[in-house]
Amino acid sequence: MTSSYKANPSPSRVVLLLCFAEILSMTGFASWPALIPLMRNEWGITNSEAGLVSGVFFAGYMAAVPLLVGLTDRIDARRIYLTATALAFTGSLGFALFAQGLASAIFFQAMVGMGLAGTYMPGLRILTDNYRGPTQSRAIAFYTASFGFGTTGSLLLAGALETAGWQWVFAAAAVGPIIAGPLVFFYFPPRPPVSTGMHPTAIFDFRPVFRNRSAMGYILGYAAHCWELFGLRSWMPAFFAFSLGLGAAAGDGAGFLFGAAALAAWINLLGPVASILGNEVAVKRGRRRTVLTMMSLSGGVACIVGFSAPLPIVIVFVLMTLYFLLVMGDSAALTAGLVAAAEPGRKGASMALHSLFGFGAGFAAPLAFGAILDLAGGNERVSAWGLAFISLGIWSLFAAFFTLLKRQRTHVEID
Repeated sequence: MTSSYKANPSPSRVVLLLCFAEILSMTGFASWPALIPLMRNEWGITNSEAGLVSGVFFAGYMAAVPLLVGLTDRIDARRIYLTATALAFTGSLGFALFAQGLASAIFFQAMVGMGLAGTYMPGLRILTDNYRGPTQSRAIAFYTASFGFGTTGSLLLAGALETAGWQWVFAAAAVGPIIAGPLVFFYFPPRPPVSTGMHPTAIFDFRPVFRNRSAMGYILGYAAHCWELFGLRSWMPAFFAFSLGLGAAAGDGAGFLFGAAALAAWINLLGPVASILGNEVAVKRGRRRTVLTMMSLSGGVACIVGFSAPLPIVIVFVLMTLYFLLVMGDSAALTAGLVAAAEPGRKGASMALHSLFGFGAGFAAPLAFGAILDLAGGNERVSAWGLAFISLGIWSLFAAFFTLLKRQRTHVEID
């Protein structure tokens, strides 16, 4: 395949193009979460089953990420990116054409998740290979923030097309990835991984990364972060639908701008701002302090936000916005910290393990959330939603407490 790449892309264009491509590649990311209330009724599935379909997206990511990201230490990351966008395209289009129930939904959602595994971290690898220097941390923050814009775009797309039918939502979601892949492949120059002289390890051999205590600190923190973030993203539209349904004017908020999916989209739109600002604070105040502060605060707010459903929707929206901003506040700091802590020649393996832990938590969180809803009385009970949200924040509180306890005992700094 012939590439008409730019020989020396400017730093600003590197960041802008990769952010734009990542947004396009994610058009199918929130299709299912945005449609949970509709699909739950149309297919007659339980909250646990709906959570399973949300979670299997991240299971697909987990299954593919060790191979696809680990391979960036061996072959050109552009080729991985191009292959992954084809997977995402096939998964969304297949869902639109062939999904008829739980089993087929699981299959196609897993395929879309595999696509994300080959775009998000490999895209970050392409960024760090083409953007070097003292401001690389800021570039990484902008790139990781594009994940929030991608989520917002996916939610808005689903909300806009929901009335046309869920098949149209998934068909439209297939368009973005098929544009993103060639865009990245043909723009960036080939960059085969540079040999560092280190003894090569097997693709799935993460032992050197496990021995890197600084990197593992960020990886474990990222797992707690993703448990909270992806559980929240998977169930936020359904929670807003529940809250709107409790209001005296339940139908007034429906529509493209103020329906449940749209409210979740506007909140996700603010996520990149929180991620970028959080990274700036981390650079000035220290990553450890910033991460621990954000985890403690987000975990605390999680314990109250689910019980707010009967309140006026404006208050619910403000509380959810605050919660989401706190969750996103340490996102870029954790990823930038991992990149800085990774050993030369093992950046791909470190990123793969980072994603494996994070998106592993992303798989379990939506399923656990749905199971708690069912066990606590169903999605029509406020107390059930409250307990489900507590399950999201508890791990961030635990991670912050454990890290503080460990620091007091060992006095080891991760910065």
